[in-house]
Amino acid sequence: MPVWERSSAARVVPPARPRKLAKVPFVELADGRVQGVVSSGSDIGRVYVSSIVAGTYAFACSTNNNRPCGGARGSFCNHIRALVTEAVLQYGAQRVARYLKADTPAGEADAPTLLSAMTATRPAQGDTSAAAPVFSRFLRHLAYLELEPVTAPLPEMQWFPPTRAVA
Repeated sequence: MPVWERSSAARVVPPARPRKLAKVPFVELADGRVQGVVSSGSDIGRVYVSSIVAGTYAFACSTNNNRPCGGARGSFCNHIRALVTEAVLQYGAQRVARYLKADTPAGEADAPTLLSAMTATRPAQGDTSAAAPVFSRFLRHLAYLELEPVTAPLPEMQWFPPTRAVA
């Protein structure tokens, strides 16, 4: 059994390149989508929950209050473009392209090329049903930032069944 399977700690993959969190504070590859939270460019109190479905590139963008994005009318809005750009910074262009099942020229996977390849397929606007769980995960991540740094285990993170110690 590999060492990482015997550990209760998850491996953390470092970002491909450093990124600023002010515009896109949360981005993830999960549930068959690239999804995340994008700050509004005009209102500091507003954020958008944006997502793109892998394979079909169906997209959704709405505010945290579930109001539709005004820029997502038949094509990717600026929030979705920012989300893909930050996903490429966080996970690397090749990984994001593979996850989205995007057909990009070999060795040319960067955010503009990836967005161009997806736009060429004329993606449809999808539903916003993923917005609530994505925003909830974002808020949970924010709560962990407010905790004092300690080495003691967090009760909500102790969901592994007890096992005997590995020698």
